[in-house]
Amino acid sequence: MKLNLTSFALALVLPTAIFAQDSVAVSTEGYPNTFSSGSANVSPFTQESKRFNDWAISVGAGVPLVQSADLTSIKNGNGKNIFGYSAYLSIDKAITHAFGLNLQYDRGETRQGWFNTKTDNATGNTFQDVGARTQYDAISILGDLNFSNLLRRVDNKSPYRWALHGYAGVGTLAYRAYLEDAAGQRLMTEIKPFKLGSMFGQAGAGLKYKVNRKIDIEGRVMYFVTGDDEFDGGGAQYSPINQREEQVSDNFFNATLGLSLKLGKHQSHLMWHDPLQEIYYKLDVLADRNQDVEVCKKGDADNDGVCDDWDRQLDTPAGARVDGAGVALDTDLDGVIDLYDKCVTVPGPVENNGCPTGGTVTDNTRTLEGIEFDLDSDRILPSNTPILNNAVNYINSSSGTYNVIGGTDTRASDAYNQNLSERRANTVKNYLIDNGVEAGKLEAIGRGEKDLKYPECDPATKCPEWKNRANRRVYFEAK
Repeated sequence: MKLNLTSFALALVLPTAIFAQDSVAVSTEGYPNTFSSGSANVSPFTQESKRFNDWAISVGAGVPLVQSADLTSIKNGNGKNIFGYSAYLSIDKAITHAFGLNLQYDRGETRQGWFNTKTDNATGNTFQDVGARTQYDAISILGDLNFSNLLRRVDNKSPYRWALHGYAGVGTLAYRAYLEDAAGQRLMTEIKPFKLGSMFGQAGAGLKYKVNRKIDIEGRVMYFVTGDDEFDGGGAQYSPINQREEQVSDNFFNATLGLSLKLGKHQSHLMWHDPLQEIYYKLDVLADRNQDVEVCKKGDADNDGVCDDWDRQLDTPAGARVDGAGVALDTDLDGVIDLYDKCVTVPGPVENNGCPTGGTVTDNTRTLEGIEFDLDSDRILPSNTPILNNAVNYINSSSGTYNVIGGTDTRASDAYNQNLSERRANTVKNYLIDNGVEAGKLEAIGRGEKDLKYPECDPATKCPEWKNRANRRVYFEAK
């Protein structure tokens, strides 16, 4: 049953993942909620809605080996390998969780032939006693395919630190090829960039390891196809050396070790986040709960349609609408459930059946429920504006002052969470002021991870995602 539900939901959700980084931002208002769905709040991508970092700078160095040419680096005429050097610098942009583009600059020198021209000299004993080296510069555009995100198992909800990437792209190549024999060393071919015929292609794979949220280490093996029979230093196309083999393209491998610096203020990089991780969890919860509903081992004491196994309010009045946890709905959060509230969308005191009286509210100890936030975000979701608008009405109708209190879950450091909670509290405070609340009635306070709604969620891995989301909140408390 779980497999069928997951497959069906993925078919619905996958197209939305193409839209935006924020495609899994789901308003739960205390998940689980019978009025929530996996596609809630899907919105077009904007810079303001970004939830992940998507830029990086990468550098690396390595060893190129000419493999397909008349003069090679691998098992040359003397049965030895001759190693050159290389380095690269790239600017990386993640487009989706599984695909990105890299603008890359490569520079290096290959060494090939019967001896290393940097350490040895030609003996002149044989016609074949030649060595060569090629200095090259290359600029290319590479497509970056993240196989680890593309092929992750549906039931894998754990974070991961290793990722397999595939790369392929084209660019422009410039090089200077030198040949050395008994007559000495001389420049054989020089190709400058941006000329017709100076294009090349490269493809390969890399294995990345996430050191932390800012730094990755990557080992790569790339294969360069030059499309040029003179790259190895053998001279003109019909020279004696270039007639030894029939191939028309001198190609080489380049093995590198590099470092990536991920740029941005968010906790996660787009390429390191499974886009459906939260949805997988919620589908499992729904599937498990669905099984419980069918069995209903403990019954349904209040007949509200939610089994007692899941019901957080076991004495719901008959006829009251409830959320997915069996709690009677209170749309305006005034303490009067909708069943008895004469003013469902406008808060008012209990003694006036939930309608405003126009007088002073004397309940100074009242704590108003607030709103929840996405991971590592202080952005107010569109689904939360009705709750905040109701808070505006309530605060304006009272004579008291209120603390606007921000909190976080237990991910990240204490200092980071403290700063994030203050940002969340100030965002909500500014929203209320912009919508008519007197600034003197509000004070923004950040409590970081010290004021958890669910204290048992420390660390966050001990709890389901809906509890961690409930800890990422802002609420109001009378002074």
